[in-house]
Amino acid sequence: MGTWDIGPFDNDTAADFSYQIDEAAADDKAGVLLVAFREVTENGDDFLDDYLAVKAVASAALVAAQCPGGEPVTTAYGPKQAIPPLPDALRPLAVAALDRVLGEDSELLELWEESDGEEWKAGILRLRAVLTSTGA
Repeated sequence: MGTWDIGPFDNDTAADFSYQIDEAAADDKAGVLLVAFREVTENGDDFLDDYLAVKAVASAALVAAQCPGGEPVTTAYGPKQAIPPLPDALRPLAVAALDRVLGEDSELLELWEESDGEEWKAGILRLRAVLTSTGA
Protein backbone atom coordinates (compact mmCIF):
# COMPACT_ATOMS: atom_id res chain seq x y z
CA MET A 1 0.00 0.00 0.00
CA GLY A 2 1.44 3.37 -0.99
CA THR A 3 0.89 5.84 1.84
CA TRP A 4 1.93 9.47 1.71
CA ASP A 5 0.33 10.96 4.82
CA ILE A 6 -1.83 10.07 7.84
CA GLY A 7 -5.25 11.16 6.55
CA PRO A 8 -8.05 8.70 5.81
CA PHE A 9 -7.59 9.10 2.04
CA ASP A 10 -3.81 9.54 2.01
CA ASN A 11 -3.01 6.12 0.59
CA ASP A 12 -3.53 4.23 -2.66
CA THR A 13 -6.24 1.91 -1.36
CA ALA A 14 -8.45 4.70 -0.01
CA ALA A 15 -7.89 6.85 -3.09
CA ASP A 16 -9.01 3.92 -5.26
CA PHE A 17 -11.96 3.30 -2.94
CA SER A 18 -13.08 6.91 -3.45
CA TYR A 19 -13.65 6.08 -7.13
CA GLN A 20 -15.88 3.18 -6.09
CA ILE A 21 -17.89 5.59 -3.95
CA ASP A 22 -18.10 8.09 -6.81
CA GLU A 23 -19.31 5.42 -9.23
CA ALA A 24 -22.20 4.43 -6.94
CA ALA A 25 -25.55 6.11 -7.47
CA ALA A 26 -26.38 8.75 -4.87
CA ASP A 27 -28.83 6.47 -3.07
CA ASP A 28 -26.28 3.61 -3.08
CA LYS A 29 -23.35 5.50 -1.51
CA ALA A 30 -24.44 4.68 2.05
CA GLY A 31 -24.53 1.02 1.03
CA VAL A 32 -20.93 1.16 -0.19
CA LEU A 33 -19.86 2.50 3.22
CA LEU A 34 -21.99 -0.09 5.00
CA VAL A 35 -20.23 -2.90 3.13
CA ALA A 36 -16.84 -1.46 4.11
CA PHE A 37 -17.86 -1.44 7.78
CA ARG A 38 -19.28 -4.96 7.64
CA GLU A 39 -16.17 -6.34 5.94
CA VAL A 40 -14.23 -5.23 9.01
CA THR A 41 -16.70 -5.97 11.78
CA GLU A 42 -17.98 -9.30 10.53
CA ASN A 43 -14.65 -11.03 9.98
CA GLY A 44 -14.71 -12.17 13.59
CA ASP A 45 -11.41 -12.95 15.22
CA ASP A 46 -9.54 -13.28 11.95
CA PHE A 47 -6.53 -11.09 11.33
CA LEU A 48 -7.81 -7.85 9.80
CA ASP A 49 -6.19 -7.15 6.43
CA ASP A 50 -5.01 -3.57 5.94
CA TYR A 51 -6.94 -3.31 2.65
CA LEU A 52 -10.27 -3.74 4.45
CA ALA A 53 -9.21 -1.55 7.36
CA VAL A 54 -8.22 1.35 5.10
CA LYS A 55 -11.61 1.30 3.36
CA ALA A 56 -13.37 1.31 6.74
CA VAL A 57 -11.31 4.27 7.97
CA ALA A 58 -12.08 6.22 4.80
CA SER A 59 -15.77 5.38 5.15
CA ALA A 60 -15.76 6.44 8.81
CA ALA A 61 -14.24 9.78 7.80
CA LEU A 62 -17.11 10.36 5.36
CA VAL A 63 -19.70 9.55 8.02
CA ALA A 64 -17.93 11.71 10.62
CA ALA A 65 -17.81 14.61 8.16
CA GLN A 66 -21.59 14.80 8.41
CA CYS A 67 -21.64 14.75 12.22
CA PRO A 68 -21.53 17.81 14.49
CA GLY A 69 -17.85 18.65 14.95
CA GLY A 70 -16.80 16.52 12.01
CA GLU A 71 -14.22 17.76 9.56
CA PRO A 72 -15.09 17.82 5.86
CA VAL A 73 -13.14 15.49 3.59
CA THR A 74 -11.40 17.99 1.33
CA THR A 75 -8.46 16.00 0.03
CA ALA A 76 -8.08 15.62 -3.72
CA TYR A 77 -7.90 11.84 -3.14
CA GLY A 78 -11.37 11.56 -1.63
CA PRO A 79 -14.66 11.24 -3.48
CA LYS A 80 -15.32 13.93 -6.06
CA GLN A 81 -19.10 13.46 -6.04
CA ALA A 82 -21.16 14.89 -3.19
CA ILE A 83 -22.08 12.43 -0.48
CA PRO A 84 -25.81 12.71 0.24
CA PRO A 85 -26.97 12.81 3.86
CA LEU A 86 -26.03 9.51 5.43
CA PRO A 87 -28.25 7.62 7.87
CA ASP A 88 -27.38 7.99 11.55
CA ALA A 89 -27.42 4.19 11.74
CA LEU A 90 -23.98 4.18 10.09
CA ARG A 91 -22.39 5.92 13.07
CA PRO A 92 -22.26 2.92 15.47
CA LEU A 93 -21.11 0.70 12.62
CA ALA A 94 -18.30 3.14 11.86
CA VAL A 95 -17.30 3.17 15.55
CA ALA A 96 -17.26 -0.63 15.67
CA ALA A 97 -15.12 -0.72 12.53
CA LEU A 98 -12.65 1.81 13.96
CA ASP A 99 -12.45 -0.19 17.18
CA ARG A 100 -11.57 -3.27 15.11
CA VAL A 101 -8.96 -1.28 13.14
CA LEU A 102 -7.36 -0.28 16.44
CA GLY A 103 -7.54 -3.83 17.80
CA GLU A 104 -4.68 -6.21 18.35
CA ASP A 105 -5.32 -8.29 15.21
CA SER A 106 -5.17 -5.35 12.79
CA GLU A 107 -2.54 -5.28 10.08
CA LEU A 108 -3.08 -1.55 9.53
CA LEU A 109 -2.39 -0.81 13.17
CA GLU A 110 0.72 -2.99 13.07
CA LEU A 111 2.00 -1.16 10.00
CA TRP A 112 1.49 2.22 11.62
CA GLU A 113 3.09 1.08 14.88
CA GLU A 114 6.19 0.08 12.92
CA SER A 115 6.56 3.67 11.79
CA ASP A 116 5.67 5.45 15.05
CA GLY A 117 2.08 6.10 13.99
CA GLU A 118 0.88 7.93 17.09
CA GLU A 119 -0.36 10.86 15.02
CA TRP A 120 -2.29 8.47 12.74
CA LYS A 121 -3.80 6.73 15.78
CA ALA A 122 -4.77 10.09 17.28
CA GLY A 123 -6.59 10.92 14.05
CA ILE A 124 -8.54 7.67 14.23
CA LEU A 125 -9.46 8.41 17.84
CA ARG A 126 -10.66 11.90 16.81
CA LEU A 127 -12.90 10.33 14.17
CA ARG A 128 -14.24 7.95 16.77
CA ALA A 129 -14.94 10.80 19.20
CA VAL A 130 -16.92 12.72 16.57
CA LEU A 131 -18.91 9.60 15.69
CA THR A 132 -19.83 8.95 19.32
CA SER A 133 -20.61 12.58 20.18
CA THR A 134 -24.21 13.57 20.64
CA GLY A 135 -23.40 17.04 19.31
CA ALA A 136 -24.98 18.69 22.32
